[in-house]
Amino acid sequence: MSYIPNTLEERQEMLESMGLKSMDELFVDIPASMRAKELNIEAAKSEIEVRRIVEGLASENKIYKSCFRGAGSYDHYIPAIVKTVTSKEEFVTAYTPYQAEISQGVLQNIFEYQTMMCELTGMDVSNASVYDGAVACAEAVFMCQERKRATAIISGTVNPQVQEVVKTYCASRNVPVIVVPAKDGLTDLEGIKANLTKETACVIMQQPNFFGNLEDADSFCAAVHEVGAKAIMSVNPISLGAIKTPGECGADIAVAEGQPLGMPMAWGGPYLGIMTATSAMMRKLPGRIVGETVDHDGRRAFVLTLQAREQHIRREKASSNICSNEALCAMTAAVYLAAVGPEGLKNCANQCMAKAHYAASELCKINGISMAYDTPFFHEFVTKTDASEKIIKALDTQNILGGLPIEGGILWCVTEKQSKQDIDEMVAIVKEVCA
Repeated sequence: MSYIPNTLEERQEMLESMGLKSMDELFVDIPASMRAKELNIEAAKSEIEVRRIVEGLASENKIYKSCFRGAGSYDHYIPAIVKTVTSKEEFVTAYTPYQAEISQGVLQNIFEYQTMMCELTGMDVSNASVYDGAVACAEAVFMCQERKRATAIISGTVNPQVQEVVKTYCASRNVPVIVVPAKDGLTDLEGIKANLTKETACVIMQQPNFFGNLEDADSFCAAVHEVGAKAIMSVNPISLGAIKTPGECGADIAVAEGQPLGMPMAWGGPYLGIMTATSAMMRKLPGRIVGETVDHDGRRAFVLTLQAREQHIRREKASSNICSNEALCAMTAAVYLAAVGPEGLKNCANQCMAKAHYAASELCKINGISMAYDTPFFHEFVTKTDASEKIIKALDTQNILGGLPIEGGILWCVTEKQSKQDIDEMVAIVKEVCA
């Protein structure tokens, strides 16, 4: 708070407007055991002494040797060249292209990113990124709003945290939101059809969904379009190396969490919100769209083709209030995709899928463990078990981060980083617990 130029009185006024009494109440969702109220560093310490104290505190963080948890943030291999390129000073210091004509490097970076996102999702146009995948999903809802169409429908198989962000955004504009519960681990298409009306603006589906299962995206998009609403697909960018793209399925808008594309899990951020759409939706995209042209000498040049000015100067009428440029995270995704290439991405997706299916089959050989859903999945899956807590604790003692405990079982995730040895070790520990 020392860097924010407001007084203690102003801070207290802001807290009271939110119905809070102290700063601590802002962080109640973080377990008390993980919060440090103060560092207790004695006065007059040298820089090296302070560094040692802080490093000692940091050493209390647990570093896992292998990770079998996903649910929106994924442990993928990041080629060394990604960090080498993105840490160059000319990229780190470039914030946003306010003077577009002299920001050619930043503009080319965004242009290449947008091109890759369109190729990846099979859509016509991409913006220059928003904060994260959940925010991208919420922004996509506002893109679909029309005078007589306002209601947003969300499949219950969408990540619960994404659902909450969409609800929060929509509450600020009095946009009705309907959540249709999942059915057998998949989108209840009949339930969605029953809620579709002439007032429906859009419907959101996740592919693969929160449980890792692969949805019937073609039928979903067709059903949504029958009533004139827009189909929004939230996708895992790595999975697009192995499954149909949103464009091929008929989606109007594709959104994604870009973290798997070269960004570490990093305690939850900063991440990257990917947004792509059909050409018909182009003028409703928030953020910037960079295009290619030639200068007066005929040389290749880049320009800001589209930028919603009301986001800067008419905020009360803006379709979006995001003005920041996530160009560094966007460039990270572009460098990652350039480094691995189309075949590398396909190989990564296939490895994720193959290893996840191997892990699932080995876990289901254990008494007391079975698959929760009999449906195709990508690299996440749910197993039913009554020993979730014991399994997660046993894995933790061996420095292995187990899957996410959910109602009735565990949501596991396997990526290309986990070797057969890692999987076999995890399965052996689970087997011992269940025995």
